[in-house]
Amino acid sequence: MRILFTSAIAGAFFAAFNSSSAAFAFTPSSLINTRQSSSAAAISSSRPFGVVRKNVGMTPSALHMTMERKPRPAYVPGQISDPDYVRIFDTTLRDGEQSPGATLTSSEKLEIARNLAKLGVDIIEAGFPIASPDDFNAVKQIADVVGNEVFDDGYVPVICGLSRANKKDIERAWDAVKGAKLPRVHTFIATSPIHMETKLNKTPDEVVQIAVDAVTFAKSLGCDDIEFSPEDAGRSDPEFLYRILSAVIEAGATTLNIPDTTGWNMPWEFGNLISQLKANVKGAENVVFSTHCQNDLGLATANSLAGALNGARQLECTINGIGERAGNASLEEIVMSLALKGADKFGAENTSSGKVLGSGKLYTAINPV
Repeated sequence: MRILFTSAIAGAFFAAFNSSSAAFAFTPSSLINTRQSSSAAAISSSRPFGVVRKNVGMTPSALHMTMERKPRPAYVPGQISDPDYVRIFDTTLRDGEQSPGATLTSSEKLEIARNLAKLGVDIIEAGFPIASPDDFNAVKQIADVVGNEVFDDGYVPVICGLSRANKKDIERAWDAVKGAKLPRVHTFIATSPIHMETKLNKTPDEVVQIAVDAVTFAKSLGCDDIEFSPEDAGRSDPEFLYRILSAVIEAGATTLNIPDTTGWNMPWEFGNLISQLKANVKGAENVVFSTHCQNDLGLATANSLAGALNGARQLECTINGIGERAGNASLEEIVMSLALKGADKFGAENTSSGKVLGSGKLYTAINPV
């Protein structure tokens, strides 16, 4: 499985950057190719959307510096100057590696991270540093190398490490990513009644305090880009979400990621949840709302786009939708949906909040083929 996983990911990226017409070319034998898409997203050497200047014999780092890509707003934690811009958060190296039987070496992760940067994703979630010494080293290497390779246009990806909401996890994640120019810590705790009661054995009050303490601790380490996720938000009480998300914003969170952890929601449910959170969470105007949708019912991409329609401006996804259980939202499906429909199908009049969420011309910085 590891060979198939690596071949699928690395082969896809090599195709994207060594051919003007082939992108995300997964072999039929790949066991992780759970969904086929007729669309692809990559930087093309022959299309008007972007240019890769190819020079035979150039080192990977030299080629890295000659990329031209679509412009994007300057990166600021918790803010996006253009309300129509959608950040792409790739978690192939973290949630994607949780595909059954899949594993990657540190060198393979570095290679994939470099190609994700060439693709132009805004954030790379490089791993779960506390999981093992190898995962820590892989995340640190990506932060130290890919997180410092600045393109000619000034772009460098945010490098993110995942952690549970405890000091040991958070400190380990920060130690792994802090060498990047744009480091981020992503911390989470479950908020649905079933998870709080049967998995955490915690009361709602205790969960709120743990979340606040986690964000406060991350900030105390010097991290100014903190993402917080209420795990299983799709099955959580909205009133409790208003409370805990308001509290973590006050503590210093800059991105609020709303996971449909079990792939439970319908697009209209999930879109309405994002709309209601933006309307009822105190300080919502000071953070970026994000989506992380699992594909158990085959609706991960649809739910992510419903989130964007209702004001989410970061969408979490993986290459080819790989991930735990049935997988995640597919990067190529999300990018191509916004490339083809973002200009005229995401207007503010379609949202349930009644608030203006930009001009309705949503876009990413990923160049479509």
